[in-house]
Amino acid sequence: MDYGKYKYDQEVKAKRNRKNQAKLEVKEMKFRPKIGTGDYETKKKHVIRFIESGAKVKVTIMFRGREMAHPEQGLAILDKLAEDLKDIAVVESKPKLEGRNMHMMFGPIGKKGASKKKPKATPEDSAAEE
Repeated sequence: MDYGKYKYDQEVKAKRNRKNQAKLEVKEMKFRPKIGTGDYETKKKHVIRFIESGAKVKVTIMFRGREMAHPEQGLAILDKLAEDLKDIAVVESKPKLEGRNMHMMFGPIGKKGASKKKPKATPEDSAAEE
């Protein structure tokens, strides 16, 4: 076999594999501990848009100065966001404080969770209802 032909075939296979691979996109949304309700709602809508497009979202709470003394405020924001997004997103990593930032990762609910089928009614089920 010709070595040049072998190299060419390897490059074609690699190109085809790169073309078919799914690219994982991670978006980031930054919050502050003292965020207002209007700003929170706007950023939440952006997070929802990112998740519905299929991207994972990394939510970061940035602390400055004396805000570091109250990490529970950032945790409350992340918990509220997780509660608001429970219909469309799953929490992939719990809130974690690293230096001056607190991170949490959300991912879209997979096709398995979206296609929950009801079991088919059997004749025994309809007899039990009567």
